[in-house]
Amino acid sequence: MATRRPAHRRGAPGAAAVLRAAAEQLAELLGRPPDSVSSVKPTEDGWEAVVEVVELERIPDTTSVMGSYTVALDAEGELISYERTRRYSRGMVDRPDR
Repeated sequence: MATRRPAHRRGAPGAAAVLRAAAEQLAELLGRPPDSVSSVKPTEDGWEAVVEVVELERIPDTTSVMGSYTVALDAEGELISYERTRRYSRGMVDRPDR
């Protein structure tokens, strides 16, 4: 059984270009600038990135409400879909599962 390879090829954008594209396109759709990109990985059809966005600014900023969005992009770096997967306070620290 042959396995499918990711849809990346010579001339297609690399991870850095995809990071920028994901952040820019999501900002355009949400009307808010991204705070950071926490992950990017190739998929069979393109790329998947997780982008962090400030959804509600508060003072101090450690209490600001953040949104974590999973963004799917095609092999050329065009946004196909996005979904908010998490909301949290900026100062919240992830704890390992027990």
